[in-house]
Amino acid sequence: MTATIENESEITFGFDYEALIRRVAEAVLDYEECPYEASLEVILTDNEGIREVNREARGIDSPTDVLSFPMAYYETPKDYDGLSDQDDVFDPDTGEYMLGSMMISCEKVLSQAEEYGHTAVRELAFLTVHSMLHLLGFDHMEDQERLVMEEEQRKILDSLGIAR
Repeated sequence: MTATIENESEITFGFDYEALIRRVAEAVLDYEECPYEASLEVILTDNEGIREVNREARGIDSPTDVLSFPMAYYETPKDYDGLSDQDDVFDPDTGEYMLGSMMISCEKVLSQAEEYGHTAVRELAFLTVHSMLHLLGFDHMEDQERLVMEEEQRKILDSLGIAR
């Protein structure tokens, strides 16, 4: 997997956040049995940066913890067979499946870790898993979808040994 990670915030954390994001993203792809080599863009920002994008993209003028922008449309989560019918989801130079991009608020990582009583490592890992699942077609708008997505998140974090 190729991951381009850009930190636009002033927060750098006290751990190798780039290695964590890559490890978690790869674990999601493995767990969800993605048959392709993939690429991903990750932007770490602050509350103001994510608020602006949230307002522009979703019409919600407030900061959020993570935003996901998938390149592909999935009829059902991880329906990889449907990708071949979609234009522009494979990089013409590398052949990699372009998952899309995620934006994470570093300020939310820290505040939510404190609020939920766990580490920033766990919160960043959780938000990465959450966004990766969105990039693979999972959602949580309906109760049943939410339950499935929550279970996938738990199993993936458990497989990585990242607990609350």
